[in-house]
Amino acid sequence: MVIVAELLKALGKIEGLRPSAPEPARSWIPWDVDAVAVDVEDDLVCVRVVATRLPLQCAEAGEVLRAVLVGTQWEDAMLRIVVTDVDKRALDHLNGA
Repeated sequence: MVIVAELLKALGKIEGLRPSAPEPARSWIPWDVDAVAVDVEDDLVCVRVVATRLPLQCAEAGEVLRAVLVGTQWEDAMLRIVVTDVDKRALDHLNGA
């Protein structure tokens, strides 16, 4: 689905967030496994992410992802960003690293 690819491309521009996709699957699935991080329904677009840096850039992510939906059939859909995990490196600064 083209909108999924566009959302993933936009997500790639946001520092500190990456698509939440199962790591083991990356080695054997022959298609863009990041696409499993995005669900698109008529009235809801859900993007699951992993935080790779803190503080979270949720407001920026919302703006960037919402801009992708403008002019599409999902323009008025609810946009949900779900943080499924926090990468260990995002917490390194707490230990003085």
